[in-house]
Amino acid sequence: MKLTIGTVLTIEKDYTEESEKFKCRVVDIEGDDHFMMDYPINMATGKTAFFIDGTQLLVTFVDDYKMSYAFRTEVHSRINRTIPMLKLEYPGDKQLMKIQRREFVRVDTSLDVALQADATSLQLVSMDLSAGGLAVNMKDHDYFAPNEEVKLIIVLYFSKTEIKYVSCNARVVRNWESEKRRLTSFKFDEVDEKDRQHIIRYCFERQLELRNN
Repeated sequence: MKLTIGTVLTIEKDYTEESEKFKCRVVDIEGDDHFMMDYPINMATGKTAFFIDGTQLLVTFVDDYKMSYAFRTEVHSRINRTIPMLKLEYPGDKQLMKIQRREFVRVDTSLDVALQADATSLQLVSMDLSAGGLAVNMKDHDYFAPNEEVKLIIVLYFSKTEIKYVSCNARVVRNWESEKRRLTSFKFDEVDEKDRQHIIRYCFERQLELRNN
């Protein structure tokens, strides 16, 4: 288990519109599939948070080798020993996702992307996505100039019933061709924090999907 007693965790509630972040520490480890943490502290308010059993969480941490990881879990139960603590499930080292530069790695994915630039409106399809940007297939459309600003609406499909629409400003990074496809990569300029969390969550789930296939 990459978690050790004393590991600092950053926690966010999963599957919610909230963008609050919490800090806590691993205070005990139980076997290979459960660990205990102290009650989390809201990083914005400094107040102690109370999560009910079954609360879905997205957890990030840095190991002893300065590598950053993330995993999804849920609150198993509350325990009172020398201090109050929460018992959580640990999915196993193989289910951890590496994080690069505070962002999830870029994942290959085909998503509907609406692009608006001045009087130009295009319906495109992404080639990949990360929390910092994406690449799209420009098809037969003209390239945009490097550093040109555009507005994007990205459709994130989490399931047949859960769809999120992310709207953000972005800038052109580069244009290139690969395997007879005309591609453009964009860097996100302004993304609402809630929307960024939706992108991170999508990338996380997409990584798991690609790994398990």
